[in-house]
Amino acid sequence: MMAQAVAGVALHKPFTGESVNARGIPRLEPVRKAGRVQVRAVATRDSPGVITKAEKEVTRNRSMRVAEMAEEMKRVRAQMEEDEQLSSLMRGLRGQNLSDNQFATSDTKLRLVEVDATGADGGEQIPQVYDPELIANYWGSRPAAVATRIAQLLGVAGGFLSGIAMDIITKKVKENEVKRAIELREIVTSLGPAYIKLGQALSIRPDILSPSAMTELQKLCDKVPSFPNDIAMALIEEELGKPWNEIYSELSESPIAAASLGQVYKGRLRETGEVVAVKVQRPYVLETVTVDLFIIRKLGVALRKFPQIATDVVGLVDEWAARFFEELDYVNEGNNGTRFAEQMKVDLPQVVVAKTFHKYTSRRVLTTEWIEGEKLSQSTASDVGDLVNVGVICYLKQLLDTGFFHADPHPGNLIRTPDGKLAILDFGLMTQITDTQKYGMIEAISHLIHRDYEAIVEDFVKLDFIPEGVNLKPIMPVLAKVFDQALEGGGAKNINFQELAADLAQITFDYPFRIPPYFALIIRAIGVLEGIALVGNPEFAIVDEAYPYIAQRLLTDNSPRLRSALRYTIYGKSGVFDAERFIDVLEAFETFAAAAKTGGGDELKGNMASYGIIPSYQWPSPAMQNRRVQTRTALLFIFSEQGEFFREFILDEVVKGIDAISREQLARVMVGLGIDRLRPVLSPVPVPGLIRPFAIVPTVTPEDETVLNNVRRIVAFLSFGTPSAQSAAEGGQLEIFEVVRELVPVLPSVATQLVPEIANRLASRILARTLREIAVTL
Repeated sequence: MMAQAVAGVALHKPFTGESVNARGIPRLEPVRKAGRVQVRAVATRDSPGVITKAEKEVTRNRSMRVAEMAEEMKRVRAQMEEDEQLSSLMRGLRGQNLSDNQFATSDTKLRLVEVDATGADGGEQIPQVYDPELIANYWGSRPAAVATRIAQLLGVAGGFLSGIAMDIITKKVKENEVKRAIELREIVTSLGPAYIKLGQALSIRPDILSPSAMTELQKLCDKVPSFPNDIAMALIEEELGKPWNEIYSELSESPIAAASLGQVYKGRLRETGEVVAVKVQRPYVLETVTVDLFIIRKLGVALRKFPQIATDVVGLVDEWAARFFEELDYVNEGNNGTRFAEQMKVDLPQVVVAKTFHKYTSRRVLTTEWIEGEKLSQSTASDVGDLVNVGVICYLKQLLDTGFFHADPHPGNLIRTPDGKLAILDFGLMTQITDTQKYGMIEAISHLIHRDYEAIVEDFVKLDFIPEGVNLKPIMPVLAKVFDQALEGGGAKNINFQELAADLAQITFDYPFRIPPYFALIIRAIGVLEGIALVGNPEFAIVDEAYPYIAQRLLTDNSPRLRSALRYTIYGKSGVFDAERFIDVLEAFETFAAAAKTGGGDELKGNMASYGIIPSYQWPSPAMQNRRVQTRTALLFIFSEQGEFFREFILDEVVKGIDAISREQLARVMVGLGIDRLRPVLSPVPVPGLIRPFAIVPTVTPEDETVLNNVRRIVAFLSFGTPSAQSAAEGGQLEIFEVVRELVPVLPSVATQLVPEIANRLASRILARTLREIAVTL
């Protein structure tokens, strides 16, 4: 009923004689081209099947406006890359500064603390979950071991530390920051896992370090020399309770890769014959990490006496160390991989996660399925673009849906399998995104679309960029300037990046503005995916891939906060329905549905790849059954099971549309019959009481005209892109029946749900209008 009611109006001129304006030109079915989703536009308006030259021009202009943000981002990115420091920083965030070598250079020496911290001697044991107090108690009672480690550190980094001290004394910390970062990068690998990991964590924190310093730390390599095989085999036996050759029928003679925490062998399970990867933790890692944390925290406490050091070193270390300790527990890593795979298998079966063999996994030994493939960043396959799209969807699903976020997405962890799927490796470092953060990011995007800067600043508080209780009014003008420069058409060439950086630096100086740790990881993840995509597609813009997923969340998630975000996206601050925003959201959803089918999602029947698919209907006529109709994905979605929430959301607009269409059509019929000519005759006739004569012909109010124009825009968008519409564009008639035909399988159930509610709301609307008209005539 809803489809027929709104479809009929598309075949007529507006009753008022006004043409549909420029914003009503429809945009049509997404098509695949060179691994990307593009949109093909066909339009018709007053005359069925006729596209005017003006409409074609306006469609082109409108498409440019819709894509304006993405185009501006590309131009801004190009200008940023002209700056040497910013370009290097961007390469680092994309993981392009990392070495692809599986081992460190031969002259690298890793210095570890070789003491027994297991408690085997009857003494206390180092905690296996991060607890600063217990760690301090443990190492505080072992001053000799601590002194030995300090001597090691000073022997390697004495010059560096004395340079830092001199910078503090002479107040040249900022001036010598880059120089010290270079020195740090050159020595940190030999200091062990804690320093390597901490350096990598700092390399994505622009709120703590300058771009130059970040660039140097991004060159850190986690690859270190391997440790002897006999030690690794002994550790396997100690951890799993059997000699390695009773568990694995084969094991590579030497490790295939070695990192600061452990090294990896390729093997085969004796029990099942499956090929596996066996990761063995490096000896004395826990001991070395904890003593280093103990020393760094002591140093952090001492640095609090110097006001020139604004960063809270103790807080930063505690924040990072808790996650780092999780990486040391391979049981936790295996469980993370299993949980991640469960979360992806229904929606994104084209994302591959190595199966964990929990029977052969312990705190220091991890056995997982061996994944064949090549690094996505190095692949020359034609489907790399599609797999990047899948990767963007996957990371956005983690970020905005499951909240279980893979926090170590460097290029080596993203693999293209031989059968064209995307494999994700290494689940030691994960972070949890809260509901407040998930919904807050979507709300912030909705506010950014409408340039509601007051709301955006409030979003920064919710997202932990700004602490609660801070006076936000002085921040808004600067942020408004930043966003306006970035979003205005042609704004990229007008941006003064030095001035922009100064504005942002002033915010961080004047206010406790920081980048939350979880968001730094998000920046890195998106940066890595962007870096891979840009190799094969220089026109890649992350907003083109991200907004479609956000549109999908808005249309399918019935949580109160996302319902509110959807309403704001379409209605804005004014609360007035914006057909253009409505179409934008649906068009973005179509882009998402097309992307979700790539990388094998369609063949594997992924849940996200099924959006907009409705059950087939057995027609009595074979000819009708074999005639395939390509209805827009957006229209199919609205009538599908997944579209139930959205149907309810737009019900009021449907009622308004039916009411306006009915009044327009009734007015058209009465004018056609000449009844409107009776108005001068009947208008003088008195009516008992104080009520004056009613209008015989229904009045099409300005509100009705707005609603009718909105309906025409939406129907134009939803109805076109089909073979019948293309026929209409060539001069034929639009066959609404063809669209309805494909919707037949779901129309009965939808009608059962919606018709009574539409009837009730329509009756209420008509009654309210009648009462208003009566009140006016009194």
